[in-house]
Amino acid sequence: MILLHRYVIKQVLVTFLIALCVLSGVFIVGSIMVKLLDLLVNQDVPLIFVARLIAYIIPFSLMYTIPWAFLTTVLLVYGRLSAENELIAARACGVSILSLCAPVLALAGILSLFCFWINTTVAPHAQQQMKETLKDVATSDPLSLFGSDRVIDQFPGRKIYVEKKEGTTLLNIQVYELDDANKPIRVVTAREGSLELDLEGQQVLLRLNEAIYEERDATDPNSISKIRQGITMEEGVVPISLAQLYEKNRKRQGPSSLTLSELYIALQEENTVERQSATLTELNKRYSLSLGSLALALVGIPLGITAHRKETTVGFGLSLALAVSYFVIIMVADNVRNNPMYHPEWLIWLPNFIFLTLGGFLFLRLARR
Repeated sequence: MILLHRYVIKQVLVTFLIALCVLSGVFIVGSIMVKLLDLLVNQDVPLIFVARLIAYIIPFSLMYTIPWAFLTTVLLVYGRLSAENELIAARACGVSILSLCAPVLALAGILSLFCFWINTTVAPHAQQQMKETLKDVATSDPLSLFGSDRVIDQFPGRKIYVEKKEGTTLLNIQVYELDDANKPIRVVTAREGSLELDLEGQQVLLRLNEAIYEERDATDPNSISKIRQGITMEEGVVPISLAQLYEKNRKRQGPSSLTLSELYIALQEENTVERQSATLTELNKRYSLSLGSLALALVGIPLGITAHRKETTVGFGLSLALAVSYFVIIMVADNVRNNPMYHPEWLIWLPNFIFLTLGGFLFLRLARR
C-alpha cells in the first residue's frame, strides 16, 4: 500500500510542478505582460523595474494557478491510471478507490493551507510592493511617464496628451487642468515643449513653445461656445507638483493590497455600505480561493477516473472547462463587490459549494461501482 501511495504521489507531484510552471507562465505572459509592455515601449522604464513587477506578479498569479494546476494534474494522472488499467489492478488486489485517492486529497488539503497563506499574506504584500514599484517609476523618474501618443493622467489635477516624444522634447501637447469633479477648466496647447526635472522644488517643469491658453466656463466646462480664449505665449512654463503625486500614490491602497488582519480593521472603519460590501467580499474571497485546490480536486479525481483517457490534450481541455466555470463565478462576484444587494460576500462561495457537492456525489457514485 505504501509503495502504491508513493507511486501515485510521485506522479502527482511531477505533473503538478510542470502544470504549475506552464499555467503561471501563461498567466504572466498572456494577461500581465500586455500591461508591462506599455511601460517598456511607451514609457522607457528601465528593465529592472519591469523585472521587479514580474516578481511581484508571481504570488498573485499563484492564487489562481495552484488550484488550476492541481485540477489539471489529477485529471491527467488519474485519467492515465484508469486508461492503463492500473486502477483496476489495484482494486483487484483489494485497494479501495478512497484509499487510492486519500493521499492526493490530503495533498489538496495541504495546498489549500498553502494557498490560504499566499492569499492572506504573501499576495497582499506583493500587491503593495507592486504599487510601490509603480510609484517609484513615477516619482524617481517622472519624465519616463511621458510617451508618444498617450495621455498622462498620473499627476493629480491634470491630464496631458503628447503626440510624440523625442528624448526630452515633446511635440503637439495638450494640457488639461481639472477641477474637483475631474472636468477640464483650463486647456493649454503647444506645438512643442520640453521637460525639466526640478527635484529641489519637487516638481516637473513643462516648458512650452507657442502656447495657447483657453479658459472653460466653471458651470459648463464641456460647452464649446462658452470657451474664453486666453493669451498666446512664445514661451511658457507649466509646473507639475511631484508632492501631490507622492500623496496620491500614498493614499491609493485598495482592499486587494490589505492583509487579513488589515481587512478586518478596514471593515470596522468603512463608513459606507458599498465600501463595507467591497471589503467583506475581498475578505471572503481570500478564504474561498484557498479552498479551490480541494474543491477542484474533489471533482477532478472521479472525472479523471471515469474519462479513461490518457491524452494530455483531453485532460487540459477538461481542466480548462472546469477551471473557467469555477473562476468565472468568482470574477462575477468580485465585479459586483460594491453592490450589496447582490450579496457578493456569499456569492463568492458559490463555486466551492457547487464543486464540493458535485465532487462528493461523484465520489460516492464511484465508490459504489
